[in-house]
Amino acid sequence: MIKMAFTSFSPSLLLPSPTLLLQPASDPPYRLLQKHPSLILLSNCKSFQTLKQIHSQIIKSGLHDTQFAMSKLIEFCAISPFGNLSYALLLFESIEQPNQFIWNTMIRGNSLSSSPAEAIDFYVRMLLRGVESNSYTFPFLLKSCAKVAATQEGKQIHGQILKLGLESDPFVHTSIINMYAQNGELGDAELVFSKSSHRDAVSFTALITGYTSRGCLDDARRLFDEIPLRDAVSWNAMIAGYAQSGRFEEALEFFHDMKRANVAPNESTMVTVLSACARSGSLELGNWVRSWIDDHGLGSNLRLVNALIDMYSKCGELDKARDLFEGIREKDVISWNVMIGGYSHMNSYKEALALFRKMQESNVEPNDVTFVSILPACAYLGALDLGKWIHAYIDKHFQGLTNTSLCTSLIDMYAKCGNIEAAKQVFAGMKPKSLGSWNALISGLAMHGHANMALELFRQMKDEGFEPDDITFVGVLSACSHAGLVDLARHFFASMVESHGVSPKLQHYGCMIDLLGRAGLFDEAVALIKTMEMNPDGAIWGSLLGACRVHGKTELGEFAAKHLFELEPENPGAYVLLSNIYARAGRWDDVARTRTKLNDKGMKKVPGCSSIEIGSVVHEFLVGDRVHEQSHEIYEMLDEIDRLLEKSGHVPDTSEVLYDMDEEWKEGALSYHSEKLAIAFALISTKPETTIRIVKNLRVCGNCHSAMKLISKIYNREIIARDRNRFHHFKDGSCSCMDYW
Repeated sequence: MIKMAFTSFSPSLLLPSPTLLLQPASDPPYRLLQKHPSLILLSNCKSFQTLKQIHSQIIKSGLHDTQFAMSKLIEFCAISPFGNLSYALLLFESIEQPNQFIWNTMIRGNSLSSSPAEAIDFYVRMLLRGVESNSYTFPFLLKSCAKVAATQEGKQIHGQILKLGLESDPFVHTSIINMYAQNGELGDAELVFSKSSHRDAVSFTALITGYTSRGCLDDARRLFDEIPLRDAVSWNAMIAGYAQSGRFEEALEFFHDMKRANVAPNESTMVTVLSACARSGSLELGNWVRSWIDDHGLGSNLRLVNALIDMYSKCGELDKARDLFEGIREKDVISWNVMIGGYSHMNSYKEALALFRKMQESNVEPNDVTFVSILPACAYLGALDLGKWIHAYIDKHFQGLTNTSLCTSLIDMYAKCGNIEAAKQVFAGMKPKSLGSWNALISGLAMHGHANMALELFRQMKDEGFEPDDITFVGVLSACSHAGLVDLARHFFASMVESHGVSPKLQHYGCMIDLLGRAGLFDEAVALIKTMEMNPDGAIWGSLLGACRVHGKTELGEFAAKHLFELEPENPGAYVLLSNIYARAGRWDDVARTRTKLNDKGMKKVPGCSSIEIGSVVHEFLVGDRVHEQSHEIYEMLDEIDRLLEKSGHVPDTSEVLYDMDEEWKEGALSYHSEKLAIAFALISTKPETTIRIVKNLRVCGNCHSAMKLISKIYNREIIARDRNRFHHFKDGSCSCMDYW
């Protein structure tokens, strides 16, 4: 007989708590327990704090002595998004003899956690305690084996299933196939599949997913065609397989086939299709999907809206993406990530940084994907302070994280922000290293002019068993190019095909043409262009044209410019370079004619722009800029710099100024270049001896290069400048490039 006595409890629950007087091993009738107020509260619980209050009430009422109540508590803690697996374990350990349901719940909770291997450990404990498994034990257990690639353990569990005669259970059968397939044991997966009489769309799809995850799309398609009755999940598996393999056009064509087959798509279909649209630039289909979402009343589905934001931003429709983003009432971290990532993808780096700051103000916790998206913006803008903050945040909150993409992004950020030593430290601490991380540091060292270090790192990479790819060789050839190592570049260029089977791409030819041109080996450069298996692009003709400017090769410059005009008729850079060649030769009529063509086409020279980070804020300066709030003080400092430069014997090189103007005016035009404005701002904004770091969008001109060498000596400052091609480290009156850039 059960006696009920009502006692008061936490005012936040506002419900009486019946006390059950029970014998230790007995459970009251299921119907009575199910309707108990404490368990009703538990079924509606939305926070871990409330759960602990309910737990206290259960203890007071004596329900903690019942397996049913404890199973419900453990189920909430182990599986609910508001639960806590560690708390579930404490509850579990307090039970003298947990029943089968409780063991299964703990296995399921661990399987869904960040440590799925714990599910296997629990299963071993379950066996040792003599608790019998059932068909609910194995699906999540096999899923854990798939997650942690525990193939041997999976095979042993398969043996247990056969021993218990549970292999015909549909869920268990499909889980076995999935375990083998996800672990790459496709032969075993197909063997289980083919020997079973239970071959429905679900088991077909499990095997198809295994094949697609390994890139075996032809085998997956063969199985797909054998399915008697294909449902949306089967179609989704094939569409996702094509998309994950980078075959986006085929993924979208398969989606069209799905529509023609009159199979209704679902949410998962549309998320995958939108992802394929984003990566293939299929804006028209993306718009159709948006209409479908609206027509089906799914406009508030966060997963779909996030996918739409990603699609629009990757297709260049940033305003539409931002409108969708702003329309979300409760944004999750994925919402922020896809919008920030969209800005970075479209090179809108200032907008990416601004949105990241807004994310911080909104108290949304960033994750590793956030940082992979924002670090390229830091790298491009030279926002080293923010990059350092991100690195510190990662070290504090993501200890033990093995996201190699994130570590590679940190290496790239530090290298491009001018702190190559920090990049080397991140690389040294990476375990394991990826090919991408080796490539990032090789390219970073090359960019900083450390050719010998880059080539030594390349040797180490090969010694450790990494096979170089096309990106590796871009870094290696860039190192040779920045250091003028012609013979070594020839060797590496030849070894790409002969030793590593890497076919040269446009970037590799570009490095070689740039190196040969700057070395004055124009006959060899032109001969190499003629041997290319593909048509030279604008970058290659631009490299040759730039070399002609350096060496004063007017006729060849005109030849290169002609090709560049044909390829990129709207690119003002070719006209500017040709004008520079004419200006150097004193052919002012040709300068005027070239500039007239430029003006007639409505094109303008890309203005020089330099950015500098002061106090975690990125400041930008254009040539002759007077819009900065400290413009007056900047120009006063600029006057001081020019006086001290003149006193030190600096004579401006006016040969690169395009106009046929008086020498005095030419000198004035050179004084207001954006990098000198940035340096002047740094000198008035930072303490003495602070390193000055600037980023310029164009190649630094010879005059500013000479001036910065002297400025570093006059003001006892190290100046680290990144231009379009490389880094320059100015210190004590000299530059790391040794005047070769």
